[in-house]
Amino acid sequence: MIKFKISFAVLLFLCFFSISQAQSKRILVHTNYGDFKVLLYDYTAHHQQLLLDAIQSGVYTNAQFNRVISDFVVQGGELDEDILSEEAKSPSKPPVRLAPEFDTRAFHKIGALGAGRDDNPTKSSFLNQLYFVVGKKVTVQDLDALEKKKGIVYSKEQREEYLKNGGQPRLDHDYTVFGEIYEGLDVILKISKVKTSSADLPVDKVTFSLTVIE
Repeated sequence: MIKFKISFAVLLFLCFFSISQAQSKRILVHTNYGDFKVLLYDYTAHHQQLLLDAIQSGVYTNAQFNRVISDFVVQGGELDEDILSEEAKSPSKPPVRLAPEFDTRAFHKIGALGAGRDDNPTKSSFLNQLYFVVGKKVTVQDLDALEKKKGIVYSKEQREEYLKNGGQPRLDHDYTVFGEIYEGLDVILKISKVKTSSADLPVDKVTFSLTVIE
């Protein structure tokens, strides 16, 4: 029995080591509720670089999680209303967005990192808004209905993850996922339970700062 446990632990380590080695960038998220770490996917390279550039320029230094919805997402950065209000001041200037990067390996499991957006038809992302998936229980019926509605097919890996741990599959192929929490998931889950106003803003400010892990 002891030998089995050791072997299983080694297997888990090797599995994570393989996944983490496949991705070249990691970030530390420091919050007033604790810290957690995130892998950025190399196969969503434009969103990865966008975030790295934003970190470098200080966009996410003492930022705020300003939209927290239990069982859904924890969102931070610029608010939709502020972005759209600023853009409205220059109606002749086209809005600046980042084209979506949808990949079957990147989906809305619990702990996924995604890019926020408005309802633009190209599904392009805001430049300075991100969210982490908290998610909820998902059933076979949910996935079957979404496949029919969206005209997509969930992979075996996606189905297994959603059915075992939950997530937000209804966001797949509509919002770009470009990373995932690999350490400290409990921190974002704790943040998702804070008391909020009717506008989903935490009553007590939840701040965060992003730094690149070298």
